[in-house]
Amino acid sequence: MAGVSRLEITETAEELKQILARQKTATGKERVQVLYLLKTGNAPTLSQAAVMIGRHRVTAQKWIQQYQTSPIESLMEQKQSSARPRAIPSCAEKALDQKLQHEQGFNDYQEIVEWLEKSLGIKARYKTAHKLVYYRLKASPRLTRPQSIKQDKAEIEAFKKTSQST
Repeated sequence: MAGVSRLEITETAEELKQILARQKTATGKERVQVLYLLKTGNAPTLSQAAVMIGRHRVTAQKWIQQYQTSPIESLMEQKQSSARPRAIPSCAEKALDQKLQHEQGFNDYQEIVEWLEKSLGIKARYKTAHKLVYYRLKASPRLTRPQSIKQDKAEIEAFKKTSQST
């Protein structure tokens, strides 16, 4: 048959089982599991092993090619993200987090954008600042309720003391 080649797995089934138990990521487990299934004979062909772990045959073939050309440790390496760098670097993120902890803080997200540009020289969009503060830092600007300037502070304190709290 065309394309059929012999695969020699140098590790024993017991060694593969131990390597499989040490894996922390799902991709590492899947890759070692393909080798384990082929070594133990639970999956006689690579196509069947791929079906058993829920991956496409071509994906499993790529893993096997990688295994044949380099040691088993290369199968388990995590790839680094090729994503672009963050718009707001980590040093600015820490400075912003400290500023948010202060009592004064910020009034809104637009003020955060302006502070980033003025004090740190970082141009960021409103949406970027919102995502950083709300989702990553799990914080929010200090949004105070508007109060009337005609309110008498003494009357407010007297009301708080005499009102019944439930």
